[in-house]
Amino acid sequence: MAITNAMTVDVEDYFHVSVFEGVVPRSSWTSMESRVQANTGRLLDLFDEHAVKSTFFVLGWVAERYPGLVRAIVQRGHELASHGYGHRLIYNQTPDDFREDVRRAKGLLEDAGGVEVRGYRAPSFSVTTRSMWALDVLLEERYSYDASIFPIRHDRYGIPDAPRWPHHVSRAGGKIYEVPGTTVRMGRTNLPVAGGGYFRILPYAWTRWGIKRVNEREQQPAIFYLHPWEVDPAQPRLPANALGRLRHYRNLHKTEDRLRALMRDFRFGPLNTVLSGCVS
Repeated sequence: MAITNAMTVDVEDYFHVSVFEGVVPRSSWTSMESRVQANTGRLLDLFDEHAVKSTFFVLGWVAERYPGLVRAIVQRGHELASHGYGHRLIYNQTPDDFREDVRRAKGLLEDAGGVEVRGYRAPSFSVTTRSMWALDVLLEERYSYDASIFPIRHDRYGIPDAPRWPHHVSRAGGKIYEVPGTTVRMGRTNLPVAGGGYFRILPYAWTRWGIKRVNEREQQPAIFYLHPWEVDPAQPRLPANALGRLRHYRNLHKTEDRLRALMRDFRFGPLNTVLSGCVS
C-alpha cells in the first residue's frame, strides 16, 4: 500500500515573506493589497478536486483579519495549525516576545476555527541551533508538535545534522514531536525535496524522484509544503535583490500544474493523520 505523505500549507500573504521584511514594514501591512483569501481558497478548491486533506499553518495576523477563512479551512475537513502571529524569525525574538506571538496566534486560531490547535511551524523554518529554546516555549503554550527544523544548510535556516525523520524531542518540560522538512541523503549532504521554492525553482522531476525515494527506499512519509501566494503569478512585484527575486517569483506560473501532478502521483493527508498516534 502506498505511503500517505503530509500536505501542508503556510498561510501568509505575499508581502509577509521574510525576503521582503526590509521592503514592506509591518506598519504598512494593512495598506497592502491582500490576496491571501483568494489564493487560499484556490488551494482549498484544488485539494477538493483531488480529494486531498491538508494541514494549514495559518498566520495569526491573517486569522485576526479573516476569521471566515479559518472557519472554511476547518469546515472543509483540514487540520488547523499555527504559523505564529507576526511572521518574525524566532532567532530575532526574545523568548518572552516569542511566547506572546505563539500564544496570541493560538488564541485567535482556536476562537475562529472552534478547534484545538496543536501544531506549529515557524516563519522560514527559524528553529535553529540559536533558537532551540523555542521548543520549551511551545510545550509550555500547549503545542504538541513543531514542524520548524529543516536538516539542511541554508543562509536563513537549517540544522544540517538534525534527524531527518519525525521524532520526539525531550525538553525540560516534557516531549514535543518534531516534524522536519523532507530531504534525501546524498553522500554526506541532505538535499531538500519538501516543496516551497525547491518545488518551483527545480524541475518537477526532482520532487517526484525525491518523494518516491523517501517513500520506497526509506519507507517514510514526505512532508510537503507550499504557500498560497505560490499559486498567484499575478501578485504585485516587490523590490528585492536578485536572489530574493529568484526565490519568490521563479516559476509561479508553473506551481498549480505541478501541484496537480504531485497529487496525481502521490497520496497525501494532513499531518495529524499521517502521524496519527505520535502528535497527540
